Amino acid sequence: MPDRSLRLFFALPCPPPLAERIGRWRDDQPLPGRQVATANLHLTLAFLGQVPSARLEALLDMAAAIEAAPFDLCLDRLLRWRNGILLLAPSQPPGALLRLRRALRSGLAELELPVETRPFSAHLTLARDAAPLEDIPPPPTFVWQVDHFSLFCSQNDAAGVRYRTLGRWALCGEDSNERFAP
Repeated sequence: MPDRSLRLFFALPCPPPLAERIGRWRDDQPLPGRQVATANLHLTLAFLGQVPSARLEALLDMAAAIEAAPFDLCLDRLLRWRNGILLLAPSQPPGALLRLRRALRSGLAELELPVETRPFSAHLTLARDAAPLEDIPPPPTFVWQVDHFSLFCSQNDAAGVRYRTLGRWALCGEDSNERFAP
């Protein structure tokens, strides 16, 4: 029987209190598009796509070996990409974020897993299929104190897209890293 595969990505999960604040702000704006569920707000660090489940243990071990510092991320720009993605982005991505992403990419390359070749653009997707923005005031600055990153499995079901956490790793400050059953 063939090994089942998982649709995986590493990301910074948006803390629930911040996600709620962003969601309330988004709901108060005349923002176009199909909104991303507040519970699904995250910043993708590395999208892996379909990965055989047999590779999961190696991915978890690789992530656990990453040493990175916590940092503050200021989401202060509202943008719409040509493909209709509406997003919040930092004016200046912190160096610690870029170093964390480089460490993940390096670990993925060592595991001989595909690494996206598109340039990294730190962002939090708010909506999809959005029409061009018109007369929208700039967003407030949302400050995110990033203290961990996670590995997620993306699952589609009748209720929509759900992201299941497979692992969570502290950024130098917490002393527990967690793994979850696939």
